[in-house]
Amino acid sequence: MGYRIAIVNSSSFGKHFPEHMERLKALGEVERFTVPQDMGGKELADKLMGYSVIIASVTAQYNREFFQYKDKTLLIARHGIGYNNIDITAATEKGTIVTKVPAIVEREAVAENAVALLMDVIRKVTPASLAAKNGRWSERASFMGYEIKDKVVGVIGLGNIGSRVGEILKNGFNAKLVAYDPNLSAEEIRNRGAEPLSLEDLLKTADIISLNAYVDKKSYHLISKEEFALMKDGVIIVNTARGELMDQDALLNALDSGKIWALGTDVVEGEPIDVTHPLLSYENVIVTPHTSAYTYECLKGMGDKVVDDVEKVLRGEIPEAVINTDVLSKK
Repeated sequence: MGYRIAIVNSSSFGKHFPEHMERLKALGEVERFTVPQDMGGKELADKLMGYSVIIASVTAQYNREFFQYKDKTLLIARHGIGYNNIDITAATEKGTIVTKVPAIVEREAVAENAVALLMDVIRKVTPASLAAKNGRWSERASFMGYEIKDKVVGVIGLGNIGSRVGEILKNGFNAKLVAYDPNLSAEEIRNRGAEPLSLEDLLKTADIISLNAYVDKKSYHLISKEEFALMKDGVIIVNTARGELMDQDALLNALDSGKIWALGTDVVEGEPIDVTHPLLSYENVIVTPHTSAYTYECLKGMGDKVVDDVEKVLRGEIPEAVINTDVLSKK
């Protein structure tokens, strides 16, 4: 029997690696859906009625109401590592397996992009390039930057990606690495090559700060007015994790006051943003549209994992990286 598979709000799945789509089509009918990012509940359930497999992006809200109205769903496979938009408890009650891409798949891509953003802002690559393109070569002396060597780099969140950012900057650039991660022991932080510090001490010490933490109730707006005040004047910040780690009003104030010398960010609170967003008006800020995972290697790995999940579930097998393992006892 052919299954019906829905790909919802994914701008990348199957676009660069058509073999992923071909493998899905061998299993049944495959259809793409683009819905408003906040769509959920009965409205989303009605749209996806009859689809027993959903390949989900970071948007569309698979909330409790969605599962109440949706017919049988064997699998929701996240094409990514986060799953804040899926009510895991409701999925388990409904008997729906939810999987994600293991974080290791995105490790290199996201870490390298953090370093790319840092290099861009610390050496003013983008404004210098625009000056050359616009016939302002004579202004080159105005694009003065800093070196990473011997700077204190503070990584907030020394997990899968943060530890790789630290490795690159410490071993590749001879930076001094310090880190704050409440989920790791001091011994483990040292094993990962960093000096463990409290958040307060890291903010006071670091010349460069890389945000690599998850967002939850404890870390939401982890960096706000008080935390910016603790930072060195002229600090450089890179964020490839989540925009919600920093209070946006406090961030704008820190930019206006000169507390922040430069910011490179791949994420913005409340993204996606439009051209009127205030962060886009600063010459010392580089914003990219959440593209850290967009390497061919990473997207192939993500697609391989998602298709493997679908194939295994439809064969009655258990896929890897099941989020709601309790659901397996229902099977």
